[in-house]
Amino acid sequence: MEYNIGDIVEMKKKHPCGSNRWQIIRVGVDFKFKCLGCEHIITVERPKALKMIKKK
Repeated sequence: MEYNIGDIVEMKKKHPCGSNRWQIIRVGVDFKFKCLGCEHIITVERPKALKMIKKK
């Protein structure tokens, strides 16, 4: 699946704030995500990020 900046995705595991919905704010070698619950920003390597995202 192709992901673009601004897409909202669900992760397999919940963030400590209780939300599992994230907005993609950077796509490339790394993915940068912003939590929609607490607005925490994380950067994850692409292969790991693709495993973390819940498939629909």
